[in-house]
Amino acid sequence: MVTLLISSGNGPGECQQAVGHVLTRLAEEAEAQGVTLDLAERAGRTGPVSAIAVLSGAGAEALAARWEGVLIWRCPSTLRPGHKRKNWFVQVFRLPSTARGAHIDPREVEMTAIRAGGPGGQHQNKTSSAIRARWGVYAVVVRDHRSQHQNRRLALERLQALADADAAEARAAREGQAHWLHHQLQRGDPARTFEGPQFRER
Repeated sequence: MVTLLISSGNGPGECQQAVGHVLTRLAEEAEAQGVTLDLAERAGRTGPVSAIAVLSGAGAEALAARWEGVLIWRCPSTLRPGHKRKNWFVQVFRLPSTARGAHIDPREVEMTAIRAGGPGGQHQNKTSSAIRARWGVYAVVVRDHRSQHQNRRLALERLQALADADAAEARAAREGQAHWLHHQLQRGDPARTFEGPQFRER
């Protein structure tokens, strides 16, 4: 399991839009590679200011490594037409493993059985064994197992992982580390570069 902090730093609204694009692309890559992705976002006025992404599965490490570092989105501003600046920055940090955050009482979790869609075509499980679980601001969908009971257990584990990651960032903020992270957006050596309204990779 890998936990990433995706941050617009103290950048303008266009950087928040870039974070939104990153989350969409990260979700697409995770699905294509069979990696489980859970997200918790902090909303801003024009998009997420930051987000916590918890990746799990066989390809989690490789996918995380592909996204870590400075990301650049080159696109004319849609918020301020005519604005000269066209480069918008996002940085992706790996959060360390942490102690447990808020304890999740299973009785407080809203769980709904849904059909287990996703990859698999005609061979996928058509029964309502998948689980959509929500606890406060956190929500996950689990379709890993054919057993609804197993999916409920895994849903609790993944909700807890999100809560733990959120607690890690909050603790870092209290200790001044998150402030440092959010403001350490380096303006060079991008890990990946994207261009235009469609957020196409260069």
